[in-house]
Amino acid sequence: MTARAGLQRVVAGVAAGALVLGAAGCATESDATAGDYRARIAVITEWDGGSFWAVVKQGAQRAADDLGVELKYNTADGDHERQAQLIASAVTDKVDGIAVSAADPDAIQDAVEQARAAGIPVVTLNSGAEKSGALGAVAHVGQTETVAGTRAGDRLARAGGKKLLCVNGEGGNIGQVQRCQGAQQGFGGQSETINVKGVADIATTLSEIESKLRADPRIDSVLTLNPDIAVAAREAITSAGVTAKLATFDLSADVLTAIEQGDIEFAVDQQPYLQGYLPIVFLGLFRTNANLVGGGDPVLTGPAFVDRSNAATVRKLVEQGTR
Repeated sequence: MTARAGLQRVVAGVAAGALVLGAAGCATESDATAGDYRARIAVITEWDGGSFWAVVKQGAQRAADDLGVELKYNTADGDHERQAQLIASAVTDKVDGIAVSAADPDAIQDAVEQARAAGIPVVTLNSGAEKSGALGAVAHVGQTETVAGTRAGDRLARAGGKKLLCVNGEGGNIGQVQRCQGAQQGFGGQSETINVKGVADIATTLSEIESKLRADPRIDSVLTLNPDIAVAAREAITSAGVTAKLATFDLSADVLTAIEQGDIEFAVDQQPYLQGYLPIVFLGLFRTNANLVGGGDPVLTGPAFVDRSNAATVRKLVEQGTR
């Protein structure tokens, strides 16, 4: 048995045991009996595409399989009003719990309040940690984006950077904004944020980054917030003919290759597999055993750094779809 498989069995065993025991004591609420846990949990994210969200989805599905949960996974494709509609639909469907990313807390607030009024617990994931409590969520799973950005910016500054370009491919996402703000604070020197098309139009994104680098040769440090955009930024640096250190948030096989080759300095890993897996566990434990996790603070899944010292180890897990 691998270490990862062993850990999953331990987590699954503890959680499943608590779910079964809790179900026996809460049968009038959930119609569940010992050994027959029939929860339906909706996971509603703002995005589905790209390597990051694929790992979130795999984590959620694995948790559902481990715990015998019926998973209803939906994505809003970047439309936060659509995300609110999907939450409202889940409430109408009378699911037992909702896990939702909170990139735009204001857009989903009314829908989350509908869930609370219906007695459906909500866990927020990924972005929106600072607004999770105000939304009424029972827990948040993710990383504190400002802190993660600060540490990334500081690391680039210590590598000798004098002017930082933070590349935001999802301008309306509060978590992305906080990453760039944190990076600027940690960097300490000159810094600038550019909003680009993002993963929906990588070719245009590459062109936008290249144009910015050509226009301002003082930029010697580039931080992207997405692994697919990181690959585009690497090509943009080459095409622009400039020398700039590149770092990114989140992982992919291409990013790991670039790290091993020295083209990317490091990646900030927030462990998206846990952001899919843990909300399912937490919602199940809250429903059947009245457990609250985090004590009002986020359950942090990052930041961690992947560089040339550990890229080979992490690569194996990326290939399995769990990092």
